[in-house]
Amino acid sequence: MRTLEGYFWIFRMSEKFQAVVIGGGPGGYVCAIRLAQLGLKTACIESRGSLGGTCLNIGCIPSKSLLNLSEEFQKVKGLANKGIEIGEVKLNLDKMMKSKDKAVTVLTKGVEFLLKKNKVTYFKGHGSFKSKNEILIKDDQKKETIIQTEKTVIATGSVPVSLPGIEIDEKIIVSSTGALKLEKVPNKMVVVGGGYIGLEMGSVWSRLGAKVEVVEFLDHITPGMDKEISSEFMKILKKQGMKFNMQNKVETIQKNNSDAVVSTIDKDGNKNNFECDVVLISVGRKPNTEGLNLKNAGVSLDEKNRIKTDKKFKTNVENIYAIGDVIVGPMLAHKAEDEGIAVAENIAGQSGHVNYDTIPGVVYTSPEVASIGKTEEQLKELNKSYKVGKFSFMANSRAKAIDDAEGFVKILADAQTDKVLGAHIIGPHAGELIAEIGVAMEFGASAEDIARTCHAHPTFSEAVKEAALSVDKRAIHS
Repeated sequence: MRTLEGYFWIFRMSEKFQAVVIGGGPGGYVCAIRLAQLGLKTACIESRGSLGGTCLNIGCIPSKSLLNLSEEFQKVKGLANKGIEIGEVKLNLDKMMKSKDKAVTVLTKGVEFLLKKNKVTYFKGHGSFKSKNEILIKDDQKKETIIQTEKTVIATGSVPVSLPGIEIDEKIIVSSTGALKLEKVPNKMVVVGGGYIGLEMGSVWSRLGAKVEVVEFLDHITPGMDKEISSEFMKILKKQGMKFNMQNKVETIQKNNSDAVVSTIDKDGNKNNFECDVVLISVGRKPNTEGLNLKNAGVSLDEKNRIKTDKKFKTNVENIYAIGDVIVGPMLAHKAEDEGIAVAENIAGQSGHVNYDTIPGVVYTSPEVASIGKTEEQLKELNKSYKVGKFSFMANSRAKAIDDAEGFVKILADAQTDKVLGAHIIGPHAGELIAEIGVAMEFGASAEDIARTCHAHPTFSEAVKEAALSVDKRAIHS
């Protein structure tokens, strides 16, 4: 028999919201803030215990911290060649990791403050559907709370994929999560997969002293990237000491007490064994939809277990939406953010929209690699007539002055209209330089528009201007 107190508890805990966001990553927390800004009573549910999702906790931010710190470590070792003489340079990995962790803590606390500032109710716990209008939240103490919702946005992100029969222990066989927390620099690391994440983490440990070998099933790294940029990227990484074993399929990974052997078969049928201390499995990510009890709400998935949505991010259930890594499209934090804002505005009766043709992608190695819009290969597949403009950083005065001149800028423009169709940069600050081209493309600019815009001298951005000039074969400095 239930007591009156029991009934009161159920009533008190079944709070009603106009909108609930399941997931507090870049897409989720941004969506929740925008919903609240638009006047909706909003809740955000996050199971991790801290906001920011994979990106802030075990992805973008900690990896960029280590990329920067490892790059600084390498630069300091080379300062004597530039007239700055210092004592012996030593690595204190424990302090480096604490610096990385501090950056994560500060930023996650900052997101929590933003939710509070915007009056978003924050629930710590795992959210799942009890019905299409009820969300069950279970915290780490197994306490259950049920809340009512008019609209729900699923923003639960993605998780790493492993290979069949290979168990990730985050010690010897690691995902990107484990690669961010290694307690010592491995003598040798094998990276399985030549994508963005594997190359970023591989370059971190390479700079800190590990011998890094990449095993890739395809004949090129960074699938989907413009092939000319991809080829140049691999050449530069080879110069930095990373080794590449292309067209090798991993068959087994045999783990011992303190090391492992990665066994592969190459395109010619030859078997190869790669001994190492750490294996980084970096073969992609998959939508994180397990445990949401989507069947209770009637939400449909596609053949890749992604949530099906229409152009307004609505699922087959009228009041349920989905954004970010759980739906079709590149698994990028900024893509999820833009979708979070767009879906919030759609829910509020506005016209939210994401232009998927102008979403940049960046690899934060040294040098950085950045892309936006179409690649040459895509334009050829579309039988699109185009012009190419290229400019090397070797001819950029700022890059030469600081001895950071590897790479080039490549701009693709429509052969008839000169409209910018895509751009690809490998070189210093590529991730920042690509933003100018993103703005230009968003407003339908031509290569000549970029070329006729005055760029400060001496800056890296002049390479973008010169590449735009090169589209019509009138670059000045090359």
